[in-house]
Amino acid sequence: MRTAPLLVLLFLMCLGAFGQSKVRKVVARRGDGVQTLLRRYGLNSSQQQQKFKELNKAALGPGGGLLAGRSYLLPPAVSAASRLKATNPTSHGQSTTPLLTANLFGPRYSPVPIRDRALRGAVYYLSAGHGGPDPGAIGQYGSYKLAEDEYAYDVTVRLARALMEHGATVYVMVQDPNDGIRDLAVLPIDYDEVTYPRQKIPLSQLGRLRQRIAQVNKLHARHKGAYQRLLALHVDSRSAGQNIDVFFYHHANSQAGLRLAKNIHKVFTNRYKRAQPNRPYSGNVSVRSSLYEVRTSHAPAVFMELGNIRNQKDQRRFVVPDNRQALANWICEGLIADYTVR
Repeated sequence: MRTAPLLVLLFLMCLGAFGQSKVRKVVARRGDGVQTLLRRYGLNSSQQQQKFKELNKAALGPGGGLLAGRSYLLPPAVSAASRLKATNPTSHGQSTTPLLTANLFGPRYSPVPIRDRALRGAVYYLSAGHGGPDPGAIGQYGSYKLAEDEYAYDVTVRLARALMEHGATVYVMVQDPNDGIRDLAVLPIDYDEVTYPRQKIPLSQLGRLRQRIAQVNKLHARHKGAYQRLLALHVDSRSAGQNIDVFFYHHANSQAGLRLAKNIHKVFTNRYKRAQPNRPYSGNVSVRSSLYEVRTSHAPAVFMELGNIRNQKDQRRFVVPDNRQALANWICEGLIADYTVR
């Protein structure tokens, strides 16, 4: 499968008027917030958010959050016929939700519905840790081995898809020609990843980092004047007995990087309060100016450690596909917050 560049300039068509269809039930996924759930169904206005909260007042969790697996009522939006046409457009109909094809996500996820224009004008560079000849940290999961690069990559492409749903321009800097988004617990280890656009990844760690950041900086010059951010996603490796939360690092001299890290961190803190009210969230934002991607990227950068792949508790964060999607959703929510208040 060709690993075409994921540069997408997306223009959203108007959604149908509020209040034209019957109320219906949907099930919240792990990691969903009210805005995330409503955007999935093309419901974006403050009126619809307020109506949703009124309809589901008794079903909301602590702090007004959603509970994964619970059914919720959606406020009316468009007619059933229009909704079907939006999710299954034909050459004879007018789609209210355009679909974008992105082969990098695999056949199941390659149709990307464009939900809204919340991130229109934003450019993101997503860099999954390691890849190619280097699988990164390795964790033991029963009789299986878990590789850092496979799980960092799966979260990365899920995040890319989520960002594109909101109209962003996205570059995936490390690409796998055949993996796509995978709903498996144990992701097979392979070594065929390439650097955008289609460069063989060198064995040297410094060579790998120089290669991908050179591409980021070249693209950064092409998008001069645009809002641009780099996200580097990694999975940590510490002692097997140490479980960790998600940590965020930025350059000491980058106020934009600090703000971005804080906005994502705020989402994670709030989500943990709702999902695990009896467990404090200890992930934090700190300076790590020595990190190559943070230090040399022309775009403001945030380096993320998603967990310890050697710890049994943290491994559930990675081997459960819904948890990987939750990580992507929460990061996306933080990116939207950062872009909209800039």
